[in-house]
Amino acid sequence: MITPKSLLLANLPTPIQKIYFNDSQFFIKRDDYTGMELSGNKIRKLEFILYEALKNKSDYVFTRGGEQSNHARATAIAAASLGIKSKLFLWGPERKNYDGNMFLDKMVNAEIVFMNWKEYQSVKERMEIEKEKMEKKGHRVTVITEGGSSPLGIWGYINFVTELTEQVDPRMFKGILSSCGSGGTSAGLLVGCALFGLKYKIFAVNVFCNEKHFREKILNLADECIKKYKLNCKIEPKNLEVIEGYSLEGYKKIQPEKLKVIKDFAAQTGIIFDPVYTGKSFYAYNELFLKGKKKSDILFIHTGGLFGMFPKRNEYMKA
Repeated sequence: MITPKSLLLANLPTPIQKIYFNDSQFFIKRDDYTGMELSGNKIRKLEFILYEALKNKSDYVFTRGGEQSNHARATAIAAASLGIKSKLFLWGPERKNYDGNMFLDKMVNAEIVFMNWKEYQSVKERMEIEKEKMEKKGHRVTVITEGGSSPLGIWGYINFVTELTEQVDPRMFKGILSSCGSGGTSAGLLVGCALFGLKYKIFAVNVFCNEKHFREKILNLADECIKKYKLNCKIEPKNLEVIEGYSLEGYKKIQPEKLKVIKDFAAQTGIIFDPVYTGKSFYAYNELFLKGKKKSDILFIHTGGLFGMFPKRNEYMKA
């Protein structure tokens, strides 16, 4: 087995908390505690990716995502902490006033390229063209895929499983549920559970695209990682369930009934969810695993995203 090296950027291990909500009990793993500015699941992946960027003497990193991308923000801040500049290719209209994650992107002087949806369909090609231009000027550029979801990046969530088994008796749970925006978290969990012989069901609540797209993406990413690093395990496709239907309003929007659950949860627990990722995945979790039950044996991962709520403050207040 080949184990890649990584940096130490995140505050780990993140705590596991027992939560009571509407008379139901469950456990939540607080990956929103990985850091203040770096909050969320993306930094676990970036620890591995940015180690390679430093090893390759990169002075620039490129990445992409939606205008309020948590991954882009974490990349820009982590890169700045290492003395590396960042260029972000974001799907959304050009802004005069920056809010939420974009405000933090600008605080660390990230360069931002705004792209409309049609342009964003060719974002990988655009990034490669920009990389070639930069390298002709003497720069070294590392291109990071959306969400950091690569065979290298998903080691962040392979190690998450190691961390989990050191914190609790794994028999406490029968599965793990998280948001799914690029597939890397779920792929890493699948590989980690396979390595440890855990028969957990991995539930992924997709926030855009469809079940078929993410199922193929997650399973392919997990298999690529196993082959690349010569891991002695095999993925059981039946252990993955992609839960769709909880983002019908679109990636950048959220329905009032979901915001109502987010606000009720915050009032009862002091824990806040964002409108794109954890808010939608918790709504699904509540509908499928909590309502009418005394307790759940499915672990919920809070993957961060707090800064994404600020541009939607008005919607939060109206719900």
